[in-house]
Amino acid sequence: MSVISKRILVTGGAGFLGSHLCERLVAAGHDVLCVDNYFTGRRENVAHLIGHPRFEIMRHDVTFPLYVEVDEIYNLACPASPIHYQHDPVQTTKTSVHGAINMLGLAKRLRAKILQASTSEVYGDPQVHPQREGYWGHVNPIGYRSCYDEGKRCAETLFFDYHRQHRLRIKVARIFNTYGPRMHPQDGRVVSNFIMQALAGEPITIYGDGSQTRSFCFVDDLIEGLIRLMETPDEVTGPMNIGNPVEMTIKELAEAVIDLTGSSSKLVHKALPQDDPIQRQPDIGLARSALGWEPQVALRDGLSKTISYFRALREELDAAGRVEA
Repeated sequence: MSVISKRILVTGGAGFLGSHLCERLVAAGHDVLCVDNYFTGRRENVAHLIGHPRFEIMRHDVTFPLYVEVDEIYNLACPASPIHYQHDPVQTTKTSVHGAINMLGLAKRLRAKILQASTSEVYGDPQVHPQREGYWGHVNPIGYRSCYDEGKRCAETLFFDYHRQHRLRIKVARIFNTYGPRMHPQDGRVVSNFIMQALAGEPITIYGDGSQTRSFCFVDDLIEGLIRLMETPDEVTGPMNIGNPVEMTIKELAEAVIDLTGSSSKLVHKALPQDDPIQRQPDIGLARSALGWEPQVALRDGLSKTISYFRALREELDAAGRVEA
């Protein structure tokens, strides 16, 4: 069965998730326009696609309008790790809110279908466990994380108002913790932190006592979920949780990384950051029923692939004399 080729815009396309999405869409026979301002995205993530006849890359900040002709839009542009989004919190909020307005305006003009990469952070430090899409969340609107949490919540509001007011075809995915190759080595997220520290033989930093939980989804599974959501009938709008429902403690993750890297690293504990969620686990019943989707990659298999990526990256940086441990 032949695929009907579409013109697809991916904002944040040179980032961790965006680069994998661009790769999948190009492989499926679509024409892909990757837009990124390189705040956290890297050209290296899509270097293998540059020169492909179906791939185009443009440096652009989504807080400014964009004038292109496309059939579908995946709006992934926004720093997603606390270190990066807290570096310039005002710009983070602008990226979520102004970026959503600009991309929704583009979709409205083109009558294009548009997907918003939202986040499990809209649930804040949840008081309901696991988190279902109907839960409104428990977010501190004036905390250090709120630039990201509230920016994404406002973006969801805009998407549904454009849907109701302008009959725009929307999809909203709430993405839970995702890991895999092309994560930024210094993004401050727990998987990349643990792997880089373990490979360097440094102490592995655990914030709090390590009993807080997360649910980790391998990037290939996540991208499959996003594509399936985009392909659903128009009446399926979301929001929809996309993540791995297998919950584990941060301490268990650290021990798995030490085991898989063969590291001699020891665990050290530091104070838990403000508003850091104690539990995070998606209820993916809606994704199972609407998309026929659930994660396929086991954690140890995904971690092994991610470790191999970071090990090669360290060797490359070491050869260049600039290891980022």
